[in-house]
Amino acid sequence: MISAKTAALRDRSAARVAGVAILVALFSFLYYLKQSDLLLYGDAVAHINIARRVFDSQTPGLLQLGTVWLPLPHLLMIPFIFSDAMWRSGAGGSIPSMIAYVLGVVGIFRFMRGMLEDNVRTRPAAVVGSWAAAFAYGANPNLIYMQATAMTESVYLALFVWAVVYFAEFIRSLRKDELQKSADGRQTQERTSLVRCAWCLAGAELTRYDGWFLAGVMGAAVVVIVLRRWQNRALLQDVAKFLVGIAAVPFLWLAYNAVVYENALEFANGPYSAKAIEQRVGAPNPALHNARVAAIYYLKSAQLNMAEANWGRFWLAAAFVALVIGAWRLRTQSAPVLLSWVPLLFYSLSIAYGSVPIHVHTWWPFATFNQRYGLQLLPMFAVSTGVLTASVFLLGEILGTRRRHNGKLVAALLALVVVSYASVWKAEPQCLKEARRNWEIRNPLDSAVERIIGTLPRNSRFLMELGEHVGVMQQLGIPLRQVVNNENHRPWKRPSDPEGLWERALADPPRYVDFVIAFDGDPVDQRANKINLTELAEVHATGQPRARIFAIAAHSAPNQSR
Repeated sequence: MISAKTAALRDRSAARVAGVAILVALFSFLYYLKQSDLLLYGDAVAHINIARRVFDSQTPGLLQLGTVWLPLPHLLMIPFIFSDAMWRSGAGGSIPSMIAYVLGVVGIFRFMRGMLEDNVRTRPAAVVGSWAAAFAYGANPNLIYMQATAMTESVYLALFVWAVVYFAEFIRSLRKDELQKSADGRQTQERTSLVRCAWCLAGAELTRYDGWFLAGVMGAAVVVIVLRRWQNRALLQDVAKFLVGIAAVPFLWLAYNAVVYENALEFANGPYSAKAIEQRVGAPNPALHNARVAAIYYLKSAQLNMAEANWGRFWLAAAFVALVIGAWRLRTQSAPVLLSWVPLLFYSLSIAYGSVPIHVHTWWPFATFNQRYGLQLLPMFAVSTGVLTASVFLLGEILGTRRRHNGKLVAALLALVVVSYASVWKAEPQCLKEARRNWEIRNPLDSAVERIIGTLPRNSRFLMELGEHVGVMQQLGIPLRQVVNNENHRPWKRPSDPEGLWERALADPPRYVDFVIAFDGDPVDQRANKINLTELAEVHATGQPRARIFAIAAHSAPNQSR
C-alpha cells in the first residue's frame, strides 16, 4: 500500500518532470519558429490545412477531414488555427504536439516509477531509474524537433505511453500485494485503469494506424491475463466493455469510409492511400515482401533517431540487456515492457507488405525517407535506459558499495546517453534532415508561384487542386474559402459529382473564379475548360511539374453567383 507521503512525493516529482518538459518544449518551439522550420515537412503543411478547411472552405464541415489520415490530430489543431497568424506560421499546429510531448515525458516517468517501486525494494533506485527514462525520452533531439511541428508523432507517442501506463497499473491492481484492499476496492482500481487505457487506445487509433495494431495486441494481452481469472464475473464484464471500446474506433472509421466514399477501405486502397502514392512515386523498397529485412531496416532507422554512427548499437544492445533484466527482475511487469517493442513488429510488416518503404542514408538506396517512423521505438529505448540505470544503482546497493560510487556508475551510464544525443545534434537530427530535404524539393516551385499570386488582387478567387501545394495559399494568407478545390464536392458521388462546386468550376471557370492555377498532370490541368482563359505566367522548377497561372479573359468576367 502506497502511503500518503509517498504519493505526495510522487506528485511533486511528476510536477518537476513536467516543468522541465514544458521549458524544453517552449524553448525548442521558439527556436524552430525563429528558424522558420515548423513547416519544412509537406505533411505538416497538409495536416494544418486539413484542419483549417473544416471552418475555412467553400464547403466547410467535418467532411473536409477527408480520409487516409485519421482525424484526431486535425481536430486538436482547430482551436489554435482560427488565428490567421497561427495558421500561416504553423504555430497553431505545434501546440497539440507540444502538449503531447510534455504528457509523454510525464507518462514515461510515471510508468517507470510505478514499475520500479513495485518491484525494486530500494526506493532511490526507482527514483533514479524514472528520471533517467524521462531524460532519455524527453531529451531525444528528433522528438524535440517533431514536437515543435504539426506532425502526428508526438501526439501518438503520448497516447501510446499512457495506454501502456494504465495497462501496467491494471496488471498491478490484479497481482500486487501492495494494493491489498477490499474486493470492491480492487475492482474499482481495475475498472479505472481499464477505462483510462481504453480511452488512450481509442485516441491512438484516431491518430495513427499504428494504434489499431497496438489496440489489437493490448486487447489480446488483456484477454490472456483475465482468462486466468474467469471466475470474476465483474472483471469479465469490464474487459468485455474494454474490448468493445477499442474495437469501436476502427469500426466507425470503416463505416465512415463506407458511407462517405462508398468504400470501407478507401484510406487503404483509394487514390490518396499509401499504396497509391507508392505506385505513383515509385520509390524503391529494399525490404519488399521480406519482413526480416524490413525489421533490420526499421531497427537501423530507430538507431539513427537515437544516435549517429556506431552509437546506435549501444542503444540496441542496452535495449536487449534491459529486456533480459526485465524478464528476470520484473517478472509481473514483463508484459508492459514487451509492449514497448510493438512498433518493431508493426513497421516490419508495414514496410514488407503495406506499401510503406523506409530508407536510411547509410544503406541502399542511400537516401532518407520515412526516417521519422523509427522514432516510434523511443519509448522502448527510454524504458530500457530506466531499467538499466535502476539496475546499476541497485547492484551497487547489493554489493555494499557506497552510494557515491553508485552515483558514479549511474553518471557514467547517463553520460553515454548525453554523448549519444550530442552526436545527433552535431550531425543534425535525422527527422530535421528529412524535413529539410522535403522542403528543398517543394520550395522552389511553391515560392515562384507565391510571388506571382502575391501580385494579384487580394480578394481574388482561385481554382486550384490543393493536395500538393496548399502551402502557397497558407504562406500568402489567402483564406481557403477563396479557393475552389478538389474537396468542394460530395465524395460519395462517384466517379464525380456533376452538381459539385469543384466539377462545375472545372467545367466553367469564369463563372466561379478569377484565376486558375494548374500544375502539369493535376485535375485542373487535365480537366479545366481553358476556353476564355488567358495564361499569365508559366513556372518551372527542377524536378517539379510545370505550373501555369491563368486569368479569366477580359470579356468573360466572373459571375458573382456561385
